[in-house]
Amino acid sequence: MPQKLSRRTMLRGVGVSLALPWMESLTAAGEPAVAGAAAAEPPVRLAVLFAGNGFHSKEWWAEGSGRDLKLGRVLEPVAKFRDRLLFVKGLYNAEAQKGNIHSSQTGNLLSGAPLASGGEIRSGTSFDQLLAQTYGRGTKVPSLVLGCERSNPSVHKNYSMLYSSHISWSSPTTPTPLELYPALAFDRLFREKVHAGDASVLDAVLENASDLRRRVSRTDQQKLDEYFASVRDVEARIEAAGKRGELQGWRPTLTQPDMSRPADGIPQDIAEHMRLMADILVLGFQTDTTRIVTLKLNNDHSALRFPNLPRKDNPAQGIDYMIHHLLSHQDNADWLTVNRFFTEQLAYVARRLDAIQEGERTALDNSMILFCSSMMVGAKHNNDQLPMVVLGRGGGRLATGRVLDYSGQSDRQMCRLYLSLMEKMGIHQQTFGDATAILPDV
Repeated sequence: MPQKLSRRTMLRGVGVSLALPWMESLTAAGEPAVAGAAAAEPPVRLAVLFAGNGFHSKEWWAEGSGRDLKLGRVLEPVAKFRDRLLFVKGLYNAEAQKGNIHSSQTGNLLSGAPLASGGEIRSGTSFDQLLAQTYGRGTKVPSLVLGCERSNPSVHKNYSMLYSSHISWSSPTTPTPLELYPALAFDRLFREKVHAGDASVLDAVLENASDLRRRVSRTDQQKLDEYFASVRDVEARIEAAGKRGELQGWRPTLTQPDMSRPADGIPQDIAEHMRLMADILVLGFQTDTTRIVTLKLNNDHSALRFPNLPRKDNPAQGIDYMIHHLLSHQDNADWLTVNRFFTEQLAYVARRLDAIQEGERTALDNSMILFCSSMMVGAKHNNDQLPMVVLGRGGGRLATGRVLDYSGQSDRQMCRLYLSLMEKMGIHQQTFGDATAILPDV
């Protein structure tokens, strides 16, 4: 069935454009698909998921290899994907050790750059944004930077708390703005203009979609149906979530609002907020609207609370007696529960991506998801080694199901990992941050 359908084909409507998932009927350069010919390779994607304040001191570990890889309880939620997991131990960020407080340890997590203090804001371009400025130029949205907690503009021990609130930097003096609103993140992916109207994205492109469906293979028709169902589901959940109140963590002085709430907004339920952002990440990858997503689940020095999670000593009550930052100093069973909740977001993204078939691999196989924090243990503020996990196979370029331990080695710069991940995406840098070479084992 020769069809001139390019992989850059977009479904269009009034004020709306919707990119398509990877399909066998679509070709890389607009040439007709030929039976028996090798399909173009799906792109490699990068996602960075950040959880602030470190993890439980005794439960962040991995040992073994492949399907026999054993994981500490923090990482148990991703046990299903252990053969596609790379546990990287012993890397550190030398510049982050100079201040030894949350903000000085977070603002350069993805760049390894020196941080300015004393009221000045200066870090370094983070590796996700370096990729956005190069690799990301081939997509509608070069990168999507999402957050689930508002930025903190205050100052702590001579360092701006903006460093605690941003891990993605477009330039040394410009933290990449966080999109906190699921509706606006969705609009950025799929609407030509933010104010394109309130109609469903799918309704706007319905005629174009029906025509496309008649022109693709039966397998791709099923893929389109599944994709459209995912978009419709996210639209419906965003609409419902936006009708509720404010972000958890900040406690208002009124128990009820004294003014009408806006139609759009940040979900009150932190679990729903994170899940919506995770779904938008998946849709961005699934449609090839973006190949780079940074999802900051919370701030370092976070004020989030978790009434959705049961307390260990009283399951009828939630873990909202203490903000995330202070809870990280307890290192107790409730802290472990919160850690696992964050890892469950990683597991959810992995499950969603693994359910998307892209030729012989899945979208998870074609992705690299870096799960990280800016310190190992919140109670100690220790960042002599950083918690780093990579999930996914990078299009077959990443050997997974392994533990890589760089503890005690002289050249264990965290930025060497970033050089390695960029190389997997075809971006070859001689240096980055304080690194001058990739990690050869990655």
